[in-house]
Amino acid sequence: MTAIVAVGVLPWVVARPSTQTAGDGSRFGHTNWPFIGGDWTNSRHSTLDQINRSNVATLGAAWSLPFDGGASTRATPVVKDGVLFIGSGTRLYARDAATGEEIWTVQPDQDASSDLERAGIGDILNAGRGIPSPPGVALGGGKVFVGLMDGRVAAFSQDTGEFVWATQIGYDPPRKGQAVSGAPIYVDGKVFTGLANGDWAFRGKVVALDANTGDVLWDFWTIPGPGEPGSETWPQEGQYGDVWKQGGAGVWHVANADPELGLVYYVTGNAVPMFGGEARNGDNLYTASVLAFDMESGDLRWHYQVVRHDLWDADIAIAPLLYDTVVDGRAVRGIAALRADGFLFMLDRKTGEPVFPVEERPVPQDPYNNTAATQPFPIGAESLVPDCDFWRDRVAPPWQLECSSFAPPYTDRDNVVAPGVPIPGVRVTSMSFSPDTGFIYAQGRGHIGRARRITDDPWFRGGARSYTQLPDPVGIVAAIDTSTNRIAWKHEVTPVQLGTSGPLTTSGGLMFRGSGDGNVQAYDAQSGERLWQFQTGVRGARGPAATYEVNGEQYVALAMGPEMWAFTLGGTLPEEAAPPMGRGPRTSGRATNEVMTSTLVTSAERGVGLRYAVDEHAFNPSQIRVPAGTVVSFVNSGALTHTISSKDASWTTGTLKEAETGYVRFENVGTFTYECEEHPWAMG
Repeated sequence: MTAIVAVGVLPWVVARPSTQTAGDGSRFGHTNWPFIGGDWTNSRHSTLDQINRSNVATLGAAWSLPFDGGASTRATPVVKDGVLFIGSGTRLYARDAATGEEIWTVQPDQDASSDLERAGIGDILNAGRGIPSPPGVALGGGKVFVGLMDGRVAAFSQDTGEFVWATQIGYDPPRKGQAVSGAPIYVDGKVFTGLANGDWAFRGKVVALDANTGDVLWDFWTIPGPGEPGSETWPQEGQYGDVWKQGGAGVWHVANADPELGLVYYVTGNAVPMFGGEARNGDNLYTASVLAFDMESGDLRWHYQVVRHDLWDADIAIAPLLYDTVVDGRAVRGIAALRADGFLFMLDRKTGEPVFPVEERPVPQDPYNNTAATQPFPIGAESLVPDCDFWRDRVAPPWQLECSSFAPPYTDRDNVVAPGVPIPGVRVTSMSFSPDTGFIYAQGRGHIGRARRITDDPWFRGGARSYTQLPDPVGIVAAIDTSTNRIAWKHEVTPVQLGTSGPLTTSGGLMFRGSGDGNVQAYDAQSGERLWQFQTGVRGARGPAATYEVNGEQYVALAMGPEMWAFTLGGTLPEEAAPPMGRGPRTSGRATNEVMTSTLVTSAERGVGLRYAVDEHAFNPSQIRVPAGTVVSFVNSGALTHTISSKDASWTTGTLKEAETGYVRFENVGTFTYECEEHPWAMG
């Protein structure tokens, strides 16, 4: 079941003309779909309208393809001249876009004598790190360009799959965590790409390559070194004076390009250390920013930072898009970037100036974390995900709700919860812009989490798995009107139904997406009404759809995890059985009769070594199961005093000082929730 809320729905509007010029990749997709975003705008919109609101009910599956070895992907297929290209696992596929029949498959991990092996990257493929980047590939100049998960970009012949060149754009030898995680783009003989850091402790990078040779034309490190513009936003001396070397700002997503302006655009990731604000005083450029580069020289023309001194992994975690619209009678050529808390930033793509006024709002402060005093918010805009009023009646004591997505990770406050922490939920999945409606389509996950750190080690990342009583998250699929930055319509769905697909729009008045429950769906792009769905029988990760035309027939294709599906009017493949939505009822908890009051936690390594901390407020384990009649021992394994009592006051251990143990016999069958009286946010 889904709930739909229509907010200020406008009547169908006349298509806004695009100011873009025709050419390879420079226009909204038509017959071909050469980039994962359709064209240089990354708008994921097609002018095809053969499949439309009046006939989408007759849409059916034309063909499906299981990927070799059951490898799953969330890539968007790209299509040119009737051939579909997609990567999954360690393979790159070329398939007939109308039938799914094989044209070629590159399998360098299985061929020790391949050109790719001799080029020196077969060992990486064999290690499982040379796989194609998750979002997909790009086409141009007769080649297929693919990012690899070790930091290389490779080119193959579009016709034969023959290896052409590979270039390492990152550190050499490759560092753990470096990857080209965003699909490259091709513009006028150049390949633009970026280096992601996987949240490991090094800097991101933007690179331009010669499409014929793979030679580096220019590059730009996204964390400035000493003396470079922006370096003043990082510590310059003292204990953390060199932290910029590990600063983050990974480039995770595909670029946008406007050749008329001579600009290519990228967005950047979070700062490192992720939650350790004490180690990096300042705004920390160019993390969580939109960057505009001169395509020829690589000079940074302008930047716009949407989060200063990020402490939340609140980067721009979705690829931006270019759009043309009209605001108050004024033509706008914009770039839209969706912040991880669901606010859309719409900027003039020539100057970087906001299309709508932006104000600085005070945010919760924590001197230890060197929090920024304010953060930017577009005036009058609505977040994609629910605001604090949605959660207010859903949060009960002992939790203290802080109504800000910028509640810092406190080291001295254990019961603070806030929307979108510790990591906001508007991430990974793509956006789409329809020039017919003027709407941007996006999705995200709203949730409540704990705003806390369990240690003062700035490099520690992680916490204990504990039992809490917080409200369930909610998924949102929505349309945002670019003329107002307000929600036009939205659906509330379960997180499982949200999935990882993201939207595709067409001039047939439709918005397509893959649902996490195995369905492919089509909505009326103007009103948000769901018009069609098809059950593939596949749950899990899935990619955004593409649409294209072969022999006068329109297709919609998307990767549903380990399978590729293509749809057309009158398609005859039957629907599959709906996949199971869960494992069914089962007893939670470890089979043991001992609970400790603290938990030893190991942090994510991320290039700084394994680090350890004791969480004094997390029972270990937090859930157990025992036969009726069992005596359970509660051991104070920490340094604080604890009194462990049932929520219904039917039993208590009494006060337990350090190293003391309390014993409780559980005679009856049932579920018993308990907490620490001194620290009631510690539950089990």
